[in-house]
Amino acid sequence: MSTTYRTALIVGTGPGLSASLARLFARNGIAVAVAARNTAKLADLAAETGCTLYACDAADPAGVAALFTEVEARHGAPDVVVYNASGRVRGPIADLDPEAVRRALETTAFGAFLTAQQAARRMLPAGHGAILLTGATAGVKGFANSSSFAMGKFALRGLAQSLARELAPKGIHVAHFVIDGGIAPASEGDTMLSPDAIAETYWHVMQQHRSAWSWEVEVRPWGEKW
Repeated sequence: MSTTYRTALIVGTGPGLSASLARLFARNGIAVAVAARNTAKLADLAAETGCTLYACDAADPAGVAALFTEVEARHGAPDVVVYNASGRVRGPIADLDPEAVRRALETTAFGAFLTAQQAARRMLPAGHGAILLTGATAGVKGFANSSSFAMGKFALRGLAQSLARELAPKGIHVAHFVIDGGIAPASEGDTMLSPDAIAETYWHVMQQHRSAWSWEVEVRPWGEKW
């Protein structure tokens, strides 16, 4: 049994995975809304897919609430919400700018909470929906000189696990995707993940029967060393 979705909202949209998801959703008849701080870079994607563009700072509670209100007014309440936004500050911990780290954590983790909260408020009355959170290797193991990214992605994974336990019994599928590697077009070699292939994995998870939902899926290129 396949699951039917009508409206998708992708928060944190760029030319990689988010664009591939927008194309895939549009091909499958889903109305697509995409949000980013800078929407000018998405003009070509909008022309290609017919998606609507929204400017939004994912870490701003009022901005995220307004985003959902606008999408709902135009397309109906989104029943697929993807959170792809993240921030990172690289460098030795002794040298990091605390304010930059705070902003990175707000984007990666707090923004995901705000987005999931708005999504849940709309999905709970219907008893239907999917909240998909894009994680990374850093959410499973922290790397040197990448403390801010690890903190954010570990928090994102914890959020996903908690929400899956809370919302799955109420008909809302929450899934966290561990993107274990770099993303680039398939033509760039076997050690990178194709964004189109990752998008297909999201779609397969969205179509899972509720008797066998996955809360977490890891994807990695077959040509990369473990």
